[in-house]
Amino acid sequence: MRIGPYEIAPRVILAPMAGVTDKPFRVLCKQLGAGLCVSEMTTSDPRFWHTAKSRHRMDHDGEPAPISVQIAGTVPEVMAEAARYNVDHGAQIIDINMGCPAKKVCNAWAGSALMRDEALVARILEAVVDAVDVPVTLKIRTGWAADQRNALTIARIAEAAGIAALTVHGRTRDQQYTGVAEYDTIAAIKSSLAIPVIANGDIDSPGKAARVLAYTGCDAVMVGRAAQGRPWIFREIAHYLATGENLAAPTLAEVRDVLLGHLEHLHAFYGESSGVRIARKHLGWYAKDRPEHSDEQRAAFRAVVNRAEDATSQLQLTRQYFDALVAGVAPDLRTAA
Repeated sequence: MRIGPYEIAPRVILAPMAGVTDKPFRVLCKQLGAGLCVSEMTTSDPRFWHTAKSRHRMDHDGEPAPISVQIAGTVPEVMAEAARYNVDHGAQIIDINMGCPAKKVCNAWAGSALMRDEALVARILEAVVDAVDVPVTLKIRTGWAADQRNALTIARIAEAAGIAALTVHGRTRDQQYTGVAEYDTIAAIKSSLAIPVIANGDIDSPGKAARVLAYTGCDAVMVGRAAQGRPWIFREIAHYLATGENLAAPTLAEVRDVLLGHLEHLHAFYGESSGVRIARKHLGWYAKDRPEHSDEQRAAFRAVVNRAEDATSQLQLTRQYFDALVAGVAPDLRTAA
């Protein structure tokens, strides 16, 4: 699959997720097999471009190419300027958010709320495509609600505006992340467009990725929540798509080393205080699905590491926990009592 001049291989992509797909996580997922990683949603409002949050979200120094940056907003001219600004700061692909279901985003008529105004959608897409010399992509949902599924109309508007690739999440906005994703709408869109189409929603295993690709005819799949605490899912999907065989799960030692490297990158990227705080959710995700010990032990681990206030303690506690798992003994979590 190609997006403009960029070959996306393997054809499995990390979804943009606010508070998750920061640079440390994108770099890690790219190292573990993602063909493309899309940044967290960045605001188009220039008043907020110089806040600490925006500076981190717009930091792409040393990030593997191609660098895809997602922008959100409602005013065509403002979105165009945001696209130019991000390209000037390293973006090689601009992705437009019309899929976020969050209330605070939709209340501002951004994200998936834009799908209710097809004329505005066209103006935004045309303004952004005309503003930059890099490929522009779009992410949408199937519609605002079950009785307002207009994704096919939006998709045709996008193709006519010059959008280089389209991602469709198989839920309406009112579903949020509940229920199950449906792929019939995505298949209908793919069969109607000439540009690449990427399927998103509930893709949580190599087999599911292969089935969705076969059913929809899409050019790639996008993985979101299933990558949290499991960044190696990208190489697992890539291997399955290439060979039809399941890749061996990572060893506990590899999981430990991936996690410790991730923590160190978070500490360095955000600074110790913020890095330790931000790392806590990732620690919970990594520990959540470990089958080696009980739910109580995993909960105790989270309780201990969540009390760590400095990087050294956080790394030490994490290493001790996973070293015990590697050795096949119960971790000593008495300090959680």
